[in-house]
Amino acid sequence: MLTQARVMTMLPAADLGQARGWYQEKLGLAPVEETEGAYFYQVAEGTRFGLYPTPNTNRGGHTQMAFVVADVVAEVAGLRARGVAFEEYDFPGLKTVDGIAELSGGRRAAWFKDCEGNTIGMVQFAG
Repeated sequence: MLTQARVMTMLPAADLGQARGWYQEKLGLAPVEETEGAYFYQVAEGTRFGLYPTPNTNRGGHTQMAFVVADVVAEVAGLRARGVAFEEYDFPGLKTVDGIAELSGGRRAAWFKDCEGNTIGMVQFAG
């Protein structure tokens, strides 16, 4: 059943070549599989995400994918060094300071947008 299934996210890209370059340069990720019309990336424990071409330039105003990390502060610093800009939020229930939000339960999170306007998050769970 689905409780035993891994989840894979697909992110839209108006310029697939540009997106591939951005993920390589900024995040250090290279596709593990290229098919006609899509690039697939593999990260920890066999989890995957993909980029697919679309002429639709509308993007969700929400987190479309998130990486679970051990140290969000270190990840933010490392990605900033590669030129990634982090989002700043200040509204009820969510405020970032230097790009990082302290969340309930001891969690921390940060968000950035890729070159296609997709919102990507990083979350560090407590403990």
